[in-house]
Amino acid sequence: MTVRLKIGTRGSPLALAQAYETRRRLAAHFKTSEDAFEICIIKVMGDEILDRALSEAGGKGLFTRELDQAQLDGQVDICVHSAKDLPTLLPEGLIVAGYLPREDVRDAFIGGAAPTLMELPQGARVGSASLRRQAMIRRLRPDLQIELLRGNVQTRLNKVASGEFAATLLALAGLRRLGLADKVTSVLTLDEFPPACGQGAIAITARPQDKQLLEDIAAICDPATGYALNAERAFLHVLDGSCRTPIAGHATVSGDQLKFYGLVLRKDGSESYDARVEGPVANAAALGEEAARKILAAAPSDILAF
Repeated sequence: MTVRLKIGTRGSPLALAQAYETRRRLAAHFKTSEDAFEICIIKVMGDEILDRALSEAGGKGLFTRELDQAQLDGQVDICVHSAKDLPTLLPEGLIVAGYLPREDVRDAFIGGAAPTLMELPQGARVGSASLRRQAMIRRLRPDLQIELLRGNVQTRLNKVASGEFAATLLALAGLRRLGLADKVTSVLTLDEFPPACGQGAIAITARPQDKQLLEDIAAICDPATGYALNAERAFLHVLDGSCRTPIAGHATVSGDQLKFYGLVLRKDGSESYDARVEGPVANAAALGEEAARKILAAAPSDILAF
């Protein structure tokens, strides 16, 4: 069978699950076999560096640079990404073509020592690679011992199961896509733990000159998720969200209206600043920018690590 499209992806189980979901939707759109879409695994630097935080290794681009280059070189036609891993500015020659319908945006608590975060023993060791999650844990439980925990989802689950860590937090969306929702001990509320910008969404990047391909991708993507991500990514862009500052942002869409909530915290969780805005979905990016400017006006300059 002739290959219609080459789909670039990282090689982690979650990245592959997202690529397979994209392939299923494309096959249904084209009314053809999934075999017509080749999954091309591309090694990325972010998957190789496990001994330090992304903020110390180069930020979000560590999960996308090699994929971007493969796309620009014509090795693949589209790339599939976790939206929260995408830098707010893509290389010249690439655009976000759309987002698949969003999964649950909440964080999941995986506890070997307690059923909830608040019930963990005093001084328990909690692993996380996310500055946002680390700061929000410290805000609620400053007594806990927070340490870096990198690696794919199964690696993190195994380290909790073995007792090396008392608990960790993971995106509920990723666990569901991997068929691992049964590993969730409890789900954190959006009030206590607003998500990372883009969490739960799958982004597809393409080349702007591939007009017909862009139309085909649009047919499998979700406009409401697109509006939400436009607001969240605009918020992140104004705040220079590059994995060095704990930032959360979440937009919801109802009809033609969008509501956005954004939050910035100190790394130790001792201080936070937030903003809420709402308006027409057509103004999604402007709403995200407005929320960011409100926070910049209220927060001390040293809270943001530019």
